[in-house]
Amino acid sequence: MGRIVQLSKHLINQIAAGEVIERPFSVVKELVENSIDAGASRISIDISNECRNIRIADNGSGIHPDDILLAFSKHATSKIATSEDLYSVKTMGFRGEALASIISISRLTCITRTKDYDYGTKVECENSEVKQAKTGCAVGTIMEVKDLFYNIPARLKFLKSAKTEFAYISELVQSLALVHPEIAFELKNNGKTTLKTTGLGDTLKVLKEVFSEEISSNLRPVSKTDKISGLKISGYVSTPDYTRSSKKDYYTYVNSRIVKCPVFQKSIDMVYKNLIGSRYPFIILNLEIPPEDVDVNVHPSKKEVRYKNPNQVFNFIYSAIDMALSGIIEKEKKEEAPKPEIKPESDDIYISGTLDLSKVLNKPREEEKILTFPKQPAIQPQPAKISEPQKVFEQTKFIEEKHVEQEEQIIGQYRKTYILIEREEGLEIVDQHIAEERYIYEKLKKSKNIDCQLLFISDVIPVSPSDKELLEANKDKLEKFGYEIDFISDTEAIFRKVPQLISKVSPKEILADIIENISGNIDNIEESILITTSCKAAVKANTYLNQFQMQEIIKNWRTCEKPFTCPHGRPISKIIEHKDIAKFFQRNA
Repeated sequence: MGRIVQLSKHLINQIAAGEVIERPFSVVKELVENSIDAGASRISIDISNECRNIRIADNGSGIHPDDILLAFSKHATSKIATSEDLYSVKTMGFRGEALASIISISRLTCITRTKDYDYGTKVECENSEVKQAKTGCAVGTIMEVKDLFYNIPARLKFLKSAKTEFAYISELVQSLALVHPEIAFELKNNGKTTLKTTGLGDTLKVLKEVFSEEISSNLRPVSKTDKISGLKISGYVSTPDYTRSSKKDYYTYVNSRIVKCPVFQKSIDMVYKNLIGSRYPFIILNLEIPPEDVDVNVHPSKKEVRYKNPNQVFNFIYSAIDMALSGIIEKEKKEEAPKPEIKPESDDIYISGTLDLSKVLNKPREEEKILTFPKQPAIQPQPAKISEPQKVFEQTKFIEEKHVEQEEQIIGQYRKTYILIEREEGLEIVDQHIAEERYIYEKLKKSKNIDCQLLFISDVIPVSPSDKELLEANKDKLEKFGYEIDFISDTEAIFRKVPQLISKVSPKEILADIIENISGNIDNIEESILITTSCKAAVKANTYLNQFQMQEIIKNWRTCEKPFTCPHGRPISKIIEHKDIAKFFQRNA
């Protein structure tokens, strides 16, 4: 073995280019995504010389002349700055590898200008060497790549025919045009325009421009939003009578990023499973998800993503497509016409059309307790003259006092397990887990249908032959309460469905509890399954709760028919009377 040496900057870039730049398609993808990140509304792509010459022009923000040399350096980017940014990526590119990789395997010329300068900057790059000069040009950026892979003959030999390589590029530009209908794209091959969109912001129009009128007339809109999880999905899916022979027309995106996502594909396949046999639908769907809930930093190609909660994403996509095919489209509620209102002397009493009681009643605002009330209809003038703020005070004081009386006088939480409540007779201590378990148990017992969640990912769980026999014998009872179990061998099982209430609980833990409960109680298996579900769904001991969460648990528990013990028979609460507390401290009650 030879001596260890430091590799040159150029060779390092060429090695990295092997991961980032696989073929002409990769160059187009990286440069067009940079144009999108730059806010371009027009992007033109010209391909020639058997896809080895690539010219991309945009009208985006351009590159600052002081940053231009840095832009072609390894790991230099304007899109992230700290490690925290890596987990909240909102741009297409972020690694800072693309330009450095491209200039190591091609001859590149960049002409760019920002709106703040009267002149542009011209950069010429070859063998990772960069030369800079001033030039005249419009605002935006032109990237011209020539002789791709000229200095890596081995890579050049692995390229397919020019027709095949251009097909990859064409599919890429189609995909980007569909998810960015607000951008006008133009793709040329040897001077001939093969794709052109108008950039009017209408996805259906882009579908007609890219494909045909026939496709757009066989699609159903998909629109679903979950404000709690921050998930939103939009796009179109084809009707069951309009199909394809492959998954080639699955256009799936996460935060407008093109992805090949198993969760997406599985959810689509599950919906269409019994509708189209061995055929495949036409799909164009964009999932919007909080950046912190998805990892796009899996591979330099950025084709793969990982979700924080894949089962939640799977069910969200599945239900959205299912709704679309059922003709159910989620619509935003229309705002009602504004009603006559009482206007106090001070406008700042109103916050976005609601009364801020902290200002009316001169009390400090608390985020979790603030009450808002719709503006009241105008009141007819009365003989006795009362000022407007006085009216507001009198009208809202009673409502607030009534609300406060209905609230539990919760003091706080003890050891993150017990809720402390001030009662007329004394101090009440409530076990948060047992109280919620009782409420869930009674709710499930009254339910005719239990909401289930399909699991895209489930652990393989080892089972004994006797456990398998027991579970198979009670399969119908388990399904009644939302559990669907498949056996992939005589000693291995997986969950297909679980009750939605316990969708975040470990499958191994669920199955262990089910087996433990039903194996010793053959005569009352349904009750055992119900108790297991309630216990797993309830908030655990040693869990911090805020004021609102504690109020909800106590409010729900108070409605129980049997609020004294949990389904296992454990006591839920204990009251220590005021007189006993006073006696201990040698006070009069």
